Amino acid sequence: MKRILLFVLTNVAVMAVVGLVSSLFGLGRYVGTNTGQLMIFSLLVGFTGAIVSLLMSKSMAKMTMGLKVINQPANADEAWIVETVRKFADKAGIGMPEVAIYEGEPNAFATGAFKNSALVAVSTGLLRGMTREEVEAVIGHEVAHVANGDMVTMALIQGVMNTFVVFASRMIGSLVDGAMRRGENSGPGIGYYVTTVVLDILFGFLAGIIVAWFSRQREFRADRGSAQLMGNPRNMINALARLGGLHAEGQQMPKNLQTMAIVGSIGKLFATHPPMEERIAALKAYQG
Repeated sequence: MKRILLFVLTNVAVMAVVGLVSSLFGLGRYVGTNTGQLMIFSLLVGFTGAIVSLLMSKSMAKMTMGLKVINQPANADEAWIVETVRKFADKAGIGMPEVAIYEGEPNAFATGAFKNSALVAVSTGLLRGMTREEVEAVIGHEVAHVANGDMVTMALIQGVMNTFVVFASRMIGSLVDGAMRRGENSGPGIGYYVTTVVLDILFGFLAGIIVAWFSRQREFRADRGSAQLMGNPRNMINALARLGGLHAEGQQMPKNLQTMAIVGSIGKLFATHPPMEERIAALKAYQG
Protein backbone atom coordinates (compact mmCIF):
# COMPACT_ATOMS: atom_id res chain seq x y z
CA MET A 1 0.00 0.00 0.00
CA LYS A 2 2.93 2.36 0.60
CA ARG A 3 4.06 1.87 -3.00
CA ILE A 4 0.55 2.63 -4.29
CA LEU A 5 0.29 5.73 -2.11
CA LEU A 6 3.71 6.98 -3.23
CA PHE A 7 2.91 6.68 -6.91
CA VAL A 8 -0.53 8.23 -6.54
CA LEU A 9 0.86 11.16 -4.55
CA THR A 10 3.66 11.61 -7.10
CA ASN A 11 1.17 11.71 -9.94
CA VAL A 12 -1.06 14.16 -8.06
CA ALA A 13 1.95 16.37 -7.33
CA VAL A 14 3.03 16.40 -10.98
CA MET A 15 -0.50 17.22 -12.11
CA ALA A 16 -0.62 20.03 -9.54
CA VAL A 17 2.59 21.49 -10.98
CA VAL A 18 1.14 21.26 -14.49
CA GLY A 19 -1.98 23.05 -13.28
CA LEU A 20 0.06 25.77 -11.57
CA VAL A 21 2.20 26.37 -14.66
CA SER A 22 -0.87 26.52 -16.89
CA SER A 23 -2.44 29.06 -14.54
CA LEU A 24 0.71 31.21 -14.36
CA PHE A 25 0.96 31.34 -18.15
CA GLY A 26 -2.75 31.94 -18.50
CA LEU A 27 -3.44 28.83 -20.52
CA GLY A 28 -6.83 28.54 -18.88
CA ARG A 29 -8.01 31.53 -20.92
CA TYR A 30 -7.40 29.61 -24.14
CA VAL A 31 -8.71 26.23 -23.05
CA GLY A 32 -12.39 25.54 -23.64
CA THR A 33 -12.67 23.44 -20.49
CA ASN A 34 -11.86 24.00 -16.84
CA THR A 35 -8.21 23.05 -16.25
CA GLY A 36 -8.79 21.81 -12.71
CA GLN A 37 -11.69 19.65 -13.79
CA LEU A 38 -9.60 18.32 -16.67
CA MET A 39 -6.81 17.33 -14.28
CA ILE A 40 -9.24 15.46 -12.02
CA PHE A 41 -10.84 13.78 -15.03
CA SER A 42 -7.40 12.77 -16.35
CA LEU A 43 -6.39 11.29 -13.00
CA LEU A 44 -9.57 9.27 -12.76
CA VAL A 45 -9.38 7.99 -16.32
CA GLY A 46 -5.64 7.40 -16.16
CA PHE A 47 -5.64 5.37 -12.97
CA THR A 48 -8.99 3.62 -13.03
CA GLY A 49 -8.10 1.23 -15.82
CA ALA A 50 -4.64 0.50 -14.45
CA ILE A 51 -5.85 -0.16 -10.89
CA VAL A 52 -8.84 -2.25 -11.95
CA SER A 53 -6.61 -4.29 -14.25
CA LEU A 54 -4.17 -4.86 -11.39
CA LEU A 55 -6.87 -5.94 -8.96
CA MET A 56 -8.36 -8.34 -11.52
CA SER A 57 -5.02 -9.70 -12.75
CA LYS A 58 -5.14 -13.03 -10.92
CA SER A 59 -8.72 -13.83 -11.81
CA MET A 60 -8.16 -12.80 -15.43
CA ALA A 61 -5.08 -15.03 -15.64
CA LYS A 62 -7.04 -17.98 -14.36
CA MET A 63 -9.86 -17.39 -16.84
CA THR A 64 -7.79 -16.64 -19.94
CA MET A 65 -4.74 -18.89 -19.56
CA GLY A 66 -6.42 -22.15 -18.59
CA LEU A 67 -4.44 -22.36 -15.37
CA LYS A 68 -4.49 -25.45 -13.19
CA VAL A 69 -4.00 -24.11 -9.68
CA ILE A 70 -2.15 -26.65 -7.53
CA ASN A 71 -4.16 -26.79 -4.33
CA GLN A 72 -3.03 -30.34 -3.61
CA PRO A 73 -0.06 -31.70 -5.60
CA ALA A 74 -1.13 -34.66 -7.74
CA ASN A 75 2.38 -35.94 -8.47
CA ALA A 76 6.04 -35.50 -7.60
CA ASP A 77 6.59 -32.75 -10.20
CA GLU A 78 3.75 -30.62 -8.85
CA ALA A 79 4.98 -31.14 -5.29
CA TRP A 80 8.46 -30.03 -6.34
CA ILE A 81 7.14 -26.87 -8.04
CA VAL A 82 5.10 -25.90 -4.98
CA GLU A 83 8.02 -26.48 -2.62
CA THR A 84 10.37 -24.51 -4.88
CA VAL A 85 8.00 -21.54 -4.88
CA ARG A 86 7.59 -21.86 -1.11
CA LYS A 87 11.35 -21.97 -0.58
CA PHE A 88 11.95 -18.83 -2.63
CA ALA A 89 8.95 -17.00 -1.14
CA ASP A 90 10.27 -17.64 2.37
CA LYS A 91 13.74 -16.48 1.34
CA ALA A 92 12.33 -13.34 -0.30
CA GLY A 93 10.17 -12.57 2.73
CA ILE A 94 6.79 -12.66 0.99
CA GLY A 95 3.62 -14.67 1.52
CA MET A 96 3.24 -17.97 -0.30
CA PRO A 97 1.85 -17.29 -3.79
CA GLU A 98 -0.70 -19.50 -5.46
CA VAL A 99 1.03 -21.92 -7.82
CA ALA A 100 -0.34 -23.01 -11.19
CA ILE A 101 0.58 -24.94 -14.34
CA TYR A 102 -0.74 -24.24 -17.82
CA GLU A 103 -0.38 -25.81 -21.26
CA GLY A 104 1.84 -23.79 -23.58
CA GLU A 105 5.25 -23.01 -25.00
CA PRO A 106 8.19 -22.51 -22.60
CA ASN A 107 7.26 -19.58 -20.37
CA ALA A 108 6.24 -18.54 -16.86
CA PHE A 109 4.68 -15.48 -15.30
CA ALA A 110 3.72 -13.92 -12.00
CA THR A 111 0.69 -11.74 -11.34
CA GLY A 112 -1.40 -10.33 -8.51
CA ALA A 113 -2.04 -7.00 -6.85
CA PHE A 114 -0.26 -7.72 -3.57
CA LYS A 115 3.04 -9.31 -2.61
CA ASN A 116 1.49 -11.66 -0.09
CA SER A 117 -1.28 -12.98 -2.34
CA ALA A 118 0.31 -13.30 -5.77
CA LEU A 119 0.26 -16.14 -8.29
CA VAL A 120 3.18 -17.86 -10.02
CA ALA A 121 2.42 -19.96 -13.10
CA VAL A 122 4.73 -22.27 -15.06
CA SER A 123 4.02 -23.72 -18.50
CA THR A 124 4.21 -27.40 -19.36
CA GLY A 125 6.61 -26.52 -22.17
CA LEU A 126 9.02 -25.05 -19.64
CA LEU A 127 8.86 -28.19 -17.49
CA ARG A 128 9.42 -30.49 -20.47
CA GLY A 129 12.22 -28.51 -22.08
CA MET A 130 14.46 -27.56 -19.17
CA THR A 131 16.47 -29.14 -16.40
CA ARG A 132 15.16 -28.77 -12.87
CA GLU A 133 17.92 -26.30 -12.05
CA GLU A 134 16.87 -24.10 -14.99
CA VAL A 135 13.18 -24.31 -14.09
CA GLU A 136 14.14 -23.43 -10.53
CA ALA A 137 15.95 -20.32 -11.81
CA VAL A 138 12.90 -19.28 -13.82
CA ILE A 139 10.67 -19.71 -10.76
CA GLY A 140 13.16 -17.60 -8.81
CA HIS A 141 12.83 -14.91 -11.48
CA GLU A 142 9.04 -14.85 -11.07
CA VAL A 143 9.22 -14.80 -7.27
CA ALA A 144 11.67 -11.89 -7.58
CA HIS A 145 9.05 -10.04 -9.65
CA VAL A 146 6.58 -10.51 -6.79
CA ALA A 147 9.09 -9.54 -4.09
CA ASN A 148 10.08 -6.42 -6.04
CA GLY A 149 6.43 -5.34 -6.31
CA ASP A 150 6.75 -5.20 -10.09
CA MET A 151 3.08 -5.85 -10.84
CA VAL A 152 2.05 -2.81 -8.78
CA THR A 153 4.89 -0.68 -10.14
CA MET A 154 4.08 -1.42 -13.78
CA ALA A 155 0.36 -0.82 -13.28
CA LEU A 156 1.03 2.54 -11.65
CA ILE A 157 3.55 3.62 -14.26
CA GLN A 158 0.87 2.82 -16.83
CA GLY A 159 -1.58 4.89 -14.80
CA VAL A 160 0.79 7.88 -14.79
CA MET A 161 1.27 7.61 -18.55
CA ASN A 162 -2.48 7.29 -19.12
CA THR A 163 -3.07 10.41 -17.08
CA PHE A 164 -0.66 12.50 -19.12
CA VAL A 165 -2.08 11.16 -22.39
CA VAL A 166 -5.62 12.15 -21.40
CA PHE A 167 -4.61 15.55 -20.03
CA ALA A 168 -2.23 16.60 -22.83
CA SER A 169 -4.45 15.48 -25.70
CA ARG A 170 -7.49 17.32 -24.36
CA MET A 171 -5.54 20.43 -23.42
CA ILE A 172 -4.04 20.67 -26.91
CA GLY A 173 -7.38 19.75 -28.48
CA SER A 174 -9.03 22.67 -26.68
CA LEU A 175 -6.30 25.05 -27.83
CA VAL A 176 -6.64 23.95 -31.45
CA ASP A 177 -10.42 24.15 -31.30
CA GLY A 178 -10.30 27.63 -29.77
CA ALA A 179 -7.92 28.85 -32.48
CA MET A 180 -10.12 27.43 -35.23
CA ARG A 181 -13.28 29.01 -33.87
CA ARG A 182 -11.65 32.35 -32.96
CA GLY A 183 -13.03 32.77 -29.47
CA GLU A 184 -16.50 31.34 -29.99
CA ASN A 185 -17.55 29.58 -26.81
CA SER A 186 -20.38 27.19 -27.54
CA GLY A 187 -18.80 23.93 -26.44
CA PRO A 188 -16.17 21.72 -28.04
CA GLY A 189 -16.16 21.64 -31.85
CA ILE A 190 -14.82 19.33 -34.52
CA GLY A 191 -11.27 20.63 -34.00
CA TYR A 192 -11.34 19.44 -30.39
CA TYR A 193 -12.62 15.97 -31.17
CA VAL A 194 -10.32 15.30 -34.13
CA THR A 195 -7.24 16.62 -32.33
CA THR A 196 -8.03 14.66 -29.17
CA VAL A 197 -8.49 11.37 -31.00
CA VAL A 198 -5.30 11.81 -33.03
CA LEU A 199 -3.23 12.82 -30.00
CA ASP A 200 -4.69 10.02 -27.84
CA ILE A 201 -3.30 7.58 -30.39
CA LEU A 202 0.03 9.38 -30.85
CA PHE A 203 0.68 10.01 -27.15
CA GLY A 204 -0.54 6.48 -26.38
CA PHE A 205 2.22 5.06 -28.57
CA LEU A 206 4.81 7.30 -26.91
CA ALA A 207 3.54 6.27 -23.48
CA GLY A 208 3.80 2.63 -24.53
CA ILE A 209 7.48 3.12 -25.33
CA ILE A 210 8.12 4.55 -21.85
CA VAL A 211 6.19 1.75 -20.12
CA ALA A 212 8.08 -0.88 -22.16
CA TRP A 213 11.41 0.69 -21.15
CA PHE A 214 10.49 0.41 -17.46
CA SER A 215 9.41 -3.19 -18.05
CA ARG A 216 12.79 -4.08 -19.55
CA GLN A 217 14.59 -2.63 -16.53
CA ARG A 218 12.40 -4.77 -14.24
CA GLU A 219 13.47 -7.87 -16.16
CA PHE A 220 17.15 -7.19 -15.49
CA ARG A 221 16.34 -6.72 -11.81
CA ALA A 222 14.28 -9.94 -11.64
CA ASP A 223 17.13 -11.86 -13.32
CA ARG A 224 19.47 -10.61 -10.62
CA GLY A 225 16.85 -11.49 -8.02
CA SER A 226 16.79 -15.08 -9.28
CA ALA A 227 20.59 -15.23 -9.05
CA GLN A 228 20.44 -13.97 -5.47
CA LEU A 229 17.76 -16.48 -4.47
CA MET A 230 19.76 -19.35 -5.97
CA GLY A 231 23.13 -18.15 -4.73
CA ASN A 232 24.65 -17.73 -8.21
CA PRO A 233 23.55 -16.62 -11.70
CA ARG A 234 24.72 -19.76 -13.54
CA ASN A 235 21.34 -21.51 -13.73
CA MET A 236 19.52 -18.33 -14.75
CA ILE A 237 22.07 -17.77 -17.51
CA ASN A 238 21.54 -21.34 -18.72
CA ALA A 239 17.76 -20.92 -18.56
CA LEU A 240 17.85 -17.73 -20.60
CA ALA A 241 20.15 -19.31 -23.18
CA ARG A 242 17.83 -22.30 -23.51
CA LEU A 243 14.72 -20.11 -23.69
CA GLY A 244 16.32 -18.13 -26.48
CA GLY A 245 16.37 -21.30 -28.55
CA LEU A 246 13.24 -23.00 -27.27
CA HIS A 247 10.61 -20.28 -27.39
CA ALA A 248 8.39 -20.31 -30.44
CA GLU A 249 5.05 -18.83 -31.38
CA GLY A 250 2.36 -20.63 -29.43
CA GLN A 251 -0.41 -19.72 -27.04
CA GLN A 252 -0.76 -15.97 -26.94
CA MET A 253 -0.42 -14.56 -23.44
CA PRO A 254 -2.77 -11.67 -22.61
CA LYS A 255 -1.03 -8.32 -23.01
CA ASN A 256 -1.40 -7.35 -19.35
CA LEU A 257 0.47 -10.52 -18.31
CA GLN A 258 3.29 -10.31 -20.86
CA THR A 259 5.33 -7.83 -18.84
CA MET A 260 5.62 -10.32 -15.97
CA ALA A 261 6.43 -13.36 -18.12
CA ILE A 262 9.92 -14.82 -18.43
CA VAL A 263 9.78 -14.37 -22.21
CA GLY A 264 7.92 -11.46 -23.79
CA SER A 265 7.43 -9.69 -27.09
CA ILE A 266 10.45 -9.24 -29.36
CA GLY A 267 9.76 -5.77 -30.73
CA LYS A 268 12.27 -2.97 -30.25
CA LEU A 269 10.96 0.16 -28.56
CA PHE A 270 7.77 -1.64 -27.52
CA ALA A 271 9.47 -4.82 -26.29
CA THR A 272 8.55 -5.67 -22.70
CA HIS A 273 11.68 -7.82 -22.34
CA PRO A 274 15.31 -7.12 -23.30
CA PRO A 275 16.98 -9.41 -25.85
CA MET A 276 18.27 -12.64 -24.31
CA GLU A 277 21.83 -11.68 -25.21
CA GLU A 278 21.61 -8.48 -23.18
CA ARG A 279 20.08 -10.29 -20.19
CA ILE A 280 22.77 -12.96 -20.25
CA ALA A 281 25.52 -10.33 -20.59
CA ALA A 282 24.09 -8.41 -17.62
CA LEU A 283 24.04 -11.57 -15.49
CA LYS A 284 27.61 -12.43 -16.48
CA ALA A 285 28.68 -8.94 -15.45
CA TYR A 286 26.79 -9.39 -12.18
CA GLN A 287 28.59 -12.71 -11.73
CA GLY A 288 31.94 -11.07 -12.17
